[in-house]
Amino acid sequence: MTAKYHGGVADRQRWIEEFDRAPLRAVPFETMSGIPLEPVYGPDDAELPGQWPYTRGPYASMYRSRLWTMRQFAGFGTAEDTNGRFKELLRSGGNGLSTAFDMPTLLGRDSDDPLAKGEVGRAGVAVDTLADMETLFSGIDLGTVTTSMTINSAAAVVMAMYVAVADGTGVARNSLGGTIQNDILKEYQAQKEYVFPPRPSVRLVTDLMRFASAELPRWHPISVSGYHIREAGSTAAQELAFTLANGFAYVEAAVAAGLAVDEFAPRLSFFWNAHIDFFEEIAKYRAARRIYGRWMRDRYGATDERSMQLRFHTQTAGVSLTAQQPEVNVARVAIEALAGVLGGTQSLHTDAYDEALALPTERAARLALRTQQVIAEETGVVHVADPLGGSWFVESLTDELERRAEEVFAHLLEVGAGSMLDGVLACIDDGWFCAEIADSAYRLQSKIASGQWVQVGVNGYTEGDHGETPILVIDPAVEPRQLDKLAAVKRSRDDDAVRRCLERLRTEAADPAVNLMPALIEAAKAYVTVGEAMRALESVFGTWFERSFV
Repeated sequence: MTAKYHGGVADRQRWIEEFDRAPLRAVPFETMSGIPLEPVYGPDDAELPGQWPYTRGPYASMYRSRLWTMRQFAGFGTAEDTNGRFKELLRSGGNGLSTAFDMPTLLGRDSDDPLAKGEVGRAGVAVDTLADMETLFSGIDLGTVTTSMTINSAAAVVMAMYVAVADGTGVARNSLGGTIQNDILKEYQAQKEYVFPPRPSVRLVTDLMRFASAELPRWHPISVSGYHIREAGSTAAQELAFTLANGFAYVEAAVAAGLAVDEFAPRLSFFWNAHIDFFEEIAKYRAARRIYGRWMRDRYGATDERSMQLRFHTQTAGVSLTAQQPEVNVARVAIEALAGVLGGTQSLHTDAYDEALALPTERAARLALRTQQVIAEETGVVHVADPLGGSWFVESLTDELERRAEEVFAHLLEVGAGSMLDGVLACIDDGWFCAEIADSAYRLQSKIASGQWVQVGVNGYTEGDHGETPILVIDPAVEPRQLDKLAAVKRSRDDDAVRRCLERLRTEAADPAVNLMPALIEAAKAYVTVGEAMRALESVFGTWFERSFV
């Protein structure tokens, strides 16, 4: 199959003008032998980066102007522990923070909740009140660093605390840069960290989108995540299709909430998995940009170019890491990260080699960051945009992934009577997404079990796995320390203010026309806990229980 080209002479002239306006990095754009490199390759009528439908990249100059943001996921123990890790990563050359919260926080539970026992600070950092958020970012200028926060059900509550920290330290809201995941639809499909039913949960998502459009112009209020869909066992084609469908569902929800597409779409972002099937992953990113550009323009009426440009963060595949011979994971991560870069990612997180065993040690996290730096500084792949564009193989894979995604979209639109939002919600309710992902996971595991798919160190090349790998051990004292801190905050806060804030939350939650973000920020400043805010909303929204289809 030959490559699809969407360009022309006029597009090339616009590309040249945009490229000439971009400031370039002060490095030689040449090979190690001194061969000069063009910023992009292809025939004169080829599609170009920064030109609709953006298959080859969202920006004309791509990495010649700016490298991707290098993020490392960090979060464990108490806020003090994670603050120290944040500062170490920044000292090591990282230029963005990525925050992991513990399981109780992710599920909107406080550390003193009976259901939190044994999980406090284990899988991420424990955040109960504004006091924890203040400690978490102590000594870090929120106006200059970009922050990513991976949280969904309690995203609006935690984001309110982040804004409250900025307010309290004199950082203007319009200077806050970063992303909060806030993608609740994929929780029902894959990760299962939901609290409320889907429709009120989507309302919280759109409330944050509306708030960000008005007050946080540099903030991405949602990162539509295929990562967890893939980690649950989907194929690359399913990750592509389900994620974009969720993104289009949020577009429809935001429009229904009164936002114009070009008012919010420039701040939408996506989050993809970088798995081990190298060329398929590169093709997936290219297909995602092409589909998104076309749908945003032709179906949703976007006119601002930024609304049609899919920008995304990438993380290497945690599910590809093995506990057997964990040092081999260094190679896996490097290959997956390279796929993300060749696919044109705007932000990248590389997993640490020891993450199949525990949260990463400081040494392993630094090595993961160094992997990105080697790709950026030593390989030369950053000099040319979409270097695999025009490859018969990659173009064919891009076309096929696009075709398979469109089949899924057609099914969802049929189920939703023309609405992607209604189609996604209906397929969540009847378990369609979960069944599709489970079937794919079973097929891959069957191939591994039969030896059709070789995992090095697992079902092939198993000799030599004898050494002990040092791992990060969470101090058992973390939980009592966090409980003591939470108790002290509760003793010192104004109980009347807490009651007023919770009553306001319940009242405003009952009115779908009210944006809940101002009430949540007020509650954060009164040191209302994450669990208290979530229980107040739950009393109005209800609780979601997944149905069994066995």
